[in-house]
Amino acid sequence: MKKPMKELVKNEAWQNVRKSLLGKWTTEPVKCCQALSTYLGPIKTSTEDKLRIVRNYTTGTSFRLGKISHPCVKILRAKVSAELQMRKFKK
Repeated sequence: MKKPMKELVKNEAWQNVRKSLLGKWTTEPVKCCQALSTYLGPIKTSTEDKLRIVRNYTTGTSFRLGKISHPCVKILRAKVSAELQMRKFKK
């Protein structure tokens, strides 16, 4: 059974990454995407929890409303979503 998102995001490693991104998206979007990619590691071998956290983060309000918008975000989100879909269908 999947852990609820509220539990997943309490992860200390994720909280450190999230805090490091605060206020940087408008000036350093590529570095922010790189930080998310580093947190994930190789997408094919990343844990489902990490994939879910990053997908949840990159579909949050600021991203949906367009306050945070950069091609690297769309690419990362698409890769993460595709991997989650592939894993879902393999089950």
